[in-house]
Amino acid sequence: MATLLSYAQQVIDPDRLGDAKLLPIDNNGDGVAKTPKAVALGSALRQARVDKGYKLREFAAMINRDPAMLSRWETGDRIPKPEHVAQILTALGVNGDQYDGILTLVYGTGEPQWVATTLPEQRQQLAAYLEYEQQAATIIEVSPLMIPGLLQTAGYIRAIMSGGGVPAGDISTRIAVRLGRKEIITGANPARLVALVGQAALYQGIGGRDASVAQLRYLLEMMQRPNVELRIIPFGMEWHPGLEGAFVLIESNGPASVVFLETRRSTLWLHKEDDVNAYKHAVDMILRVTLSPQDSVRLISELVHRMENHGDEPDHLAKVEP
Repeated sequence: MATLLSYAQQVIDPDRLGDAKLLPIDNNGDGVAKTPKAVALGSALRQARVDKGYKLREFAAMINRDPAMLSRWETGDRIPKPEHVAQILTALGVNGDQYDGILTLVYGTGEPQWVATTLPEQRQQLAAYLEYEQQAATIIEVSPLMIPGLLQTAGYIRAIMSGGGVPAGDISTRIAVRLGRKEIITGANPARLVALVGQAALYQGIGGRDASVAQLRYLLEMMQRPNVELRIIPFGMEWHPGLEGAFVLIESNGPASVVFLETRRSTLWLHKEDDVNAYKHAVDMILRVTLSPQDSVRLISELVHRMENHGDEPDHLAKVEP
């Protein structure tokens, strides 16, 4: 968990160089789009260096590498060869599982999909995901059954993690990590968040009545922000792509747009243009069946009023006697 927290709190190294105009290349020297796996590799190399207390120029001199190239490796703009990664890790004294985990990121970096099925891979993906979030211009999250992560309250998060079997000692740290990510939409230069939320997500009762009311009130508060657009997907709209499951589309100021899909046992990243465009088209289709932001506010407000003043559940959730 400490590793996850260090990734979540990671800031840009002021000693790091950059060249936004440079087209990233793969190991064969061919031009390719910057990929999530390349970002994860770069993040892991940078974190390993920072953990040892080395400045970029200092470490570049130590391994006899150009500082600009080392910087591009760390940003994912260029992909180092396996022998270069091995040299870096050896110089930093990285070994064991950490060594193996970072080295595996070198392979398949330009593949159209990145599927993570193990905890180390998922942690590496989290590092890349946070990099993309920090550079996001727009985050579009489709969430049919739950409140999106960036709009969750601490009580809602705690209920999810407690029910999901997260060790009690890890819950507070994980809540802090998730709440800390909200700076992306609440900071000085916030990203635009478009949340397309299924009506069912409002009625799940996660955490109990008080936690549910607090969560709904928080949604109303966040919807007042000019950079937050929340639209409810109402019941009874027949088929639309949102019924296929949740996904996140990140349109970034830095790396190319990516799509993130998560299951209980794995996570999948898509970065190829055709794949991303398919999800952009899905967003357009879902938008056609959503309520307007104003009608979404009205629906949530009415639900809060009923739960606070009448103490009754929505009609369709009334318990049916067997």
